[in-house]
Amino acid sequence: MIDKPAGMTSHDVVGWLRRVTGERSIGHLGTLDPMATGVLPLLMGKFTRLAQYFSSAEKSYTGTIRFGFATDTYDAEGQPAGPDLFPGLDPALTLDRVRAAAARFHGEMQQMPPPYSAKKIAGTSAYKLAREGKPVELKAARVLISSFEITALDGAEASFTMVISAGGYVRSVAHELGQDLGCGAHLSSLRRTQAGVFTLDEAHTLEELQPLAGNLEALETFCVHPRNLLPEMPSVTGDAWALGRLRNGAQANLPEFSRAPLVKVFASQRELVGIAQRVAGTLFQPVVVMG
Repeated sequence: MIDKPAGMTSHDVVGWLRRVTGERSIGHLGTLDPMATGVLPLLMGKFTRLAQYFSSAEKSYTGTIRFGFATDTYDAEGQPAGPDLFPGLDPALTLDRVRAAAARFHGEMQQMPPPYSAKKIAGTSAYKLAREGKPVELKAARVLISSFEITALDGAEASFTMVISAGGYVRSVAHELGQDLGCGAHLSSLRRTQAGVFTLDEAHTLEELQPLAGNLEALETFCVHPRNLLPEMPSVTGDAWALGRLRNGAQANLPEFSRAPLVKVFASQRELVGIAQRVAGTLFQPVVVMG
């Protein structure tokens, strides 16, 4: 797991990691914009087959919102949509006023994605159409904002924390908050502190990993232990007969007595064989085989 630096796209990080590890099959679990920093979980090699089980994970953020003008990208990297109105707002823009306006951004709601986003329109990313000056006709999507707290206001800039569902855009919240306050706003900084079960405490910088380029054994020590992945699924170690059947797509009995519908099946402490679904009792059907 990477602590992404500012200035790199998520795809840039994937490319960097491919060069360092020599592994071609790498995918990230949730895009971070170039301006943003923080938790960027990645799956490598055969573990990319598990991506489907991470798609609904909530994300936690800290950041700042700059009031006074909106931008076309809804963040600090975009072009201003008008003059800076903040000088005329101060001191009318108070912490209490901002908090009152932010209160509506909680629970389930319809959210319009930014025009400069990776959302697809007839197979083309919205940001590509926007850059070409073509119409961007996006549809609102339902998101869940579990928490949005304005923690401080320093002049034109508010600090915040947020927990939002997968597919939600913090940039859109900043943009809409500025509209509600009548002064415009954009996301001025963003740091992802958690993505599902992955936290900043477990993330590593590119500078930490660079000296280990080509040393796969050393790099593996920086990876999350396979048994700690998908903690909602119990881990079970199968015998040779059961593992052979599961690897061939057949049902098998495993020594797992909880009621969990899905389990992680191991051949050893670290060797993950796959994910199996409970059929009845201790009888399981493989749904993902790692090979």
